[in-house]
Amino acid sequence: MSWSVLVVDDEPMARDLLRLMLERAGFNVAEARDGFDALEKVKQNPPDVVILDVMMPGMDGITVCSTLSNDEATAHVPIIMLSAKTHSTSVQEGLTAGAKRYLSKLISRKDLIKNIHELLDEVGKAP
Repeated sequence: MSWSVLVVDDEPMARDLLRLMLERAGFNVAEARDGFDALEKVKQNPPDVVILDVMMPGMDGITVCSTLSNDEATAHVPIIMLSAKTHSTSVQEGLTAGAKRYLSKLISRKDLIKNIHELLDEVGKAP
């Protein structure tokens, strides 16, 4: 089975890098360029996991995370916040908003894939 991941980041290079890492690991990857685009894409076709940047113009990742987590139709979709903001206050804010993981943008491919597989296992989607 191939799982789907929605990568949400306002930086095209960051989206490209994550897409390449995830596709190489066998994931189907969709991309969203900002929070508004992410909400629309999740409602149209809910992914198995969302990887969400925190700092984005218009609607930040915390707001997107909270919106998805508080909507009955999308609350089941696990969210990984991926950010350069790794201070404990920022991490707590992301987890309080509903993220299942809050990781540094400097994460290795191996650790990112491991975290995604752990989340899929937790929600009963892993083989």
